Amino acid sequence: MLRKTALFLLLILIIQIIPVPASASSSFRDLAAYSAVLVERDNGVVLYNNNMNLRHPADALTKVMTLLLAAYAVENDEISDNELITMTESAWFDLDENSDTLHIEPDEVMTFIDLMYSAYIGNANEACNMIALRIAGSVDAFVRMMNEKAAEFGAINTRFVNTHGQYDESQLTTAYDQYLIFNEAMKSSLFTEVASSFRHITEGAEEVESRTLTSSNSLLNQSSRYYLRSCISGRDSATYEGGHSLISFAEEEGLSLISVILGSDVQILEDESANLRHFSETLRLFQWGFTQFSWRDILKTTDLIYRVPVLHGSGADFVNARPEVALSLLLDNSVPSDSFTRTIRIFSEENDEPLVAPVYAGDVLGEVVVSRDGVEYARMALVANTDINLNGFEYIRRQVVAMLSTNLARNIIVILVILLLLYIALVIRYNILRVNRLRRIRNAKNDIVRDRHQNFRD
Repeated sequence: MLRKTALFLLLILIIQIIPVPASASSSFRDLAAYSAVLVERDNGVVLYNNNMNLRHPADALTKVMTLLLAAYAVENDEISDNELITMTESAWFDLDENSDTLHIEPDEVMTFIDLMYSAYIGNANEACNMIALRIAGSVDAFVRMMNEKAAEFGAINTRFVNTHGQYDESQLTTAYDQYLIFNEAMKSSLFTEVASSFRHITEGAEEVESRTLTSSNSLLNQSSRYYLRSCISGRDSATYEGGHSLISFAEEEGLSLISVILGSDVQILEDESANLRHFSETLRLFQWGFTQFSWRDILKTTDLIYRVPVLHGSGADFVNARPEVALSLLLDNSVPSDSFTRTIRIFSEENDEPLVAPVYAGDVLGEVVVSRDGVEYARMALVANTDINLNGFEYIRRQVVAMLSTNLARNIIVILVILLLLYIALVIRYNILRVNRLRRIRNAKNDIVRDRHQNFRD
C-alpha cells in the first residue's frame, strides 16, 4: 500500500513541481523590439515577456526548422551526412534577385552535411530548397512537414510557406513559437553542431572550389563587440519587412537561457556607427537574466523534516521523514530562500492510525507543501529515511493487550471462565461420585469377606 501511495505522490510531484520565479521582475524595461521572450530552457520558465504571442514575419528564422528536419533525416539514418547531392535547377524556382544565395549552380555536387552548413551558416536559400527536394521529393511536401512539426512542438501561431524565409506576408511566427522550435532543435546533436558553428569550410568537388562560410551571428564572432562567450548557438535574420531578429541560446552558472527578439532595428550612434540592436538588446536581456535569477535549493533529500512515532519498532520509537526528491526553484535573486513555508501532512497522524513497524526506507509517510505568500510551488512526498524492524515480543504483547481490551474479548474470557468453573465442578462431582462408588464397592467386598469368615467358623 505504501509503495502505491509513493507512486501516486510521485505523479503529483511530476505534475506540480514547475519552478517559476517568485515574481517576474519589472526592472528590465524598454526593450527595443517588436516582441521578445526570455525562457529558462530546462523547465520552460518565462523570465521576460514582451508581446511574445504577437505574430511577426518569420524571415530567415525559418532556416531553423529546415536545418532541424535535415538533422532528423541524418540522425534517423534516412540520409547519410556524406551523401553526394547534385544541385538541380528546380532548387532555384522560388528565389528572386534579392534572395540570399551562395550561387550553388545546377549540377554542382556537394555533400549533404555541407548543404546543411550552406543553408544555415552560409544563408543559402537554394541549399534550403535542395534539402527539401532530397528529403521530401518536393518543396511543397517539405513545407507541409515543417508545419506539421511546428504544430507538434506546440508552435500553433507559426505558418511556413517556404523553406528559407524569403519574405512572404503569409509566413508568420511568434517569439514564443520560435523558443519552442529552437528548444526542440537544440535536443538534436547534429543541429547543435551546425548551429553552434561560426565558420565552416565546404569540401569542394570536381572543378568547384571549397567555400568558406561565416555566420552572420555576431554573438559567436570573437572579434565582434557583440561577442558573448556563453552563447552556444543561435540564428539571426534581417529583412526590410520584418526588421532584425535573433534567437540565441546561452549558458552561465547553471542557467540555460533562450532569448528571442523579433523586429528590432538599427540605431545610429553619435559617432555615426551602427548599433545592431537585435544583438545589443539580446546581450542586455541575457545579462539581466543571468544576474537577476538563479537556482536555489529549497529542500534536499538529506533534510530530516519530521519525526514520525512508530509502534513495535526494534530499538526505535520513531522514524525520520525526508523529502523523496530534492526541490530547486528558479527565483528572482531578491527572494530569500528562507521565505518559503512548509506545510507537513503525516498520514498516520491525520488518519489517527499509528505507524506500526516494520517500516522500510522509502515508504511514503506523508507530504510537504512548499509555498510562499499563498502561492504553492511544490507538493512533495515525505518518505522514511531508514528501516525500522519489528520487535516480535513487543508486538505479541501489545496484540494480546489490545485484544483483551475489547468487549468481545472480555465476553469470551467470561464465557471461558464460566466453562472452566463448570468443568471443575463436573470434575469434582465426578470424583465425589467415583469415591462414593468405590467406597460402596469396598464395603460390599468387606461384607462378603466377613460373611465367609463367619460361615467358616460355623
